[in-house]
Amino acid sequence: MSTPLKIAFIVRSTLFEVVGGDNLQAVNTASELRKLGVQVDIKKADENIDYAKYDLLHLFNIIRPADHLKHIKRAGKPVVLSTIYLDYSEFDQEGRVGIQRRILRLFGKNGAEYLKNNLRFIKRQDKLVSPEYLLSHKRAVGKILSKVDLLLPNSVSEFHRLTQDYHVDVPYHVVPNGINVSLFGQIPHVKREEDRVLCVGQIYGLKNQHRLIEASQMLGTKLTIIGKPPPNHLKYYNFCRSMSGSSVEFVDFIPQEDLLKYYARSKVHALPSWFETTGLSSLEAGAMGCNLVVGSGGDTREYFKSKASFCNASDTQSIIKALEFELNKANEFSFREYVLANYSWKRAAEETLVAYKKVLNHEK
Repeated sequence: MSTPLKIAFIVRSTLFEVVGGDNLQAVNTASELRKLGVQVDIKKADENIDYAKYDLLHLFNIIRPADHLKHIKRAGKPVVLSTIYLDYSEFDQEGRVGIQRRILRLFGKNGAEYLKNNLRFIKRQDKLVSPEYLLSHKRAVGKILSKVDLLLPNSVSEFHRLTQDYHVDVPYHVVPNGINVSLFGQIPHVKREEDRVLCVGQIYGLKNQHRLIEASQMLGTKLTIIGKPPPNHLKYYNFCRSMSGSSVEFVDFIPQEDLLKYYARSKVHALPSWFETTGLSSLEAGAMGCNLVVGSGGDTREYFKSKASFCNASDTQSIIKALEFELNKANEFSFREYVLANYSWKRAAEETLVAYKKVLNHEK
């Protein structure tokens, strides 16, 4: 019997306190890899790691390079990187308001990420794992990209964005994001409300809930927003609450299994974000038979193609038009079958294992 692979997932230190898409990706991929016989330990970036125990390190989140510089330098092991390359620049420069927008425009894309990361360190909302990061955000990202053996973007589009921004020549293997097929494989017997719109996700400016609220109220539809704000975005959350009438329902973060009935009763799921690498809740909603409204920023077109109405995050009228189209269209279930067949965490784990073997066997 061959010895099982031993892999260390290295994730941000707040992965289990501030839950986002990277949490779902790491936790579910690890779970499915274990079913394939791979030993996976999820390690927070600020932990002391016995690198000798592992065959390979798997890093997550290139936009948080301070988490990884230390490990890249010390490990002496093959390394792969799930890039999760979010680009906040359009939101920072166009979606924010007041002094924040002026400052972030002045700093530019890399400078803005440097500033935001350091503010988290100063506020003790995150830990500065690698002091070398303080030299430069762009330098840190470039150094990590030059040291990893293989990139694992969630799409071809994501890979091209990253290499265009940082001008590196690194091999890649696409690992698509997924859903929990055992959980979302059955739609609960709940009456679908023809005027019900749902939005599942963290509540902050990038997700653009305030314009969705405007649009839904102008259309006279019911809107349910499920999620909670990240630590620095309580002001935006309160703004969304203050502008909402009785037709808008807010539900705090709930476990995935409790989301099923909300997806099942909603005609449309809308996530009019400024940017998404995927939009995991849109995938889940599509698997539950919801019609979809999706922001056009990022890599969403590679996932949703013609099965969603795309909208401009900066334009409430664009969101209204997309909502109207999907509300007036019958719910179709062809995309549900496509999601279940192509976007599962099982498939993500299988592709991840292929990537590990490429690196460890020195394959191209």
